[in-house]
Amino acid sequence: MQKLQSIEEYKQLVSGDRTIFMFSADWCPDCRVIEPILPEIEEQNSTYTFIYVDRDEYIDLCAELNVFGIPSFVAYHQGEEIGRFVSKDRKTQEQIQQFIDSLKA
Repeated sequence: MQKLQSIEEYKQLVSGDRTIFMFSADWCPDCRVIEPILPEIEEQNSTYTFIYVDRDEYIDLCAELNVFGIPSFVAYHQGEEIGRFVSKDRKTQEQIQQFIDSLKA
């Protein structure tokens, strides 16, 4: 999963096709739990581009998007938010896949 490099890159990716931003942090234990399953999720959902967003590095962006719990996922397609799975709860592979399956892009 590629890591977000700048706010400018974020704005460019939001306006593109099918992008899912995963908000996370190195210190987050629930984020580490799902880390091993992320490559499989990416492979099974190859129509989406997955971007890792470090919550601590982009705290203003998180506040702007109301992402206060991690790990969280926010999806965009052509400039429109098409879904969000935002909470502080631990997420299972099944829950993440259900979220992706529910997206309308």
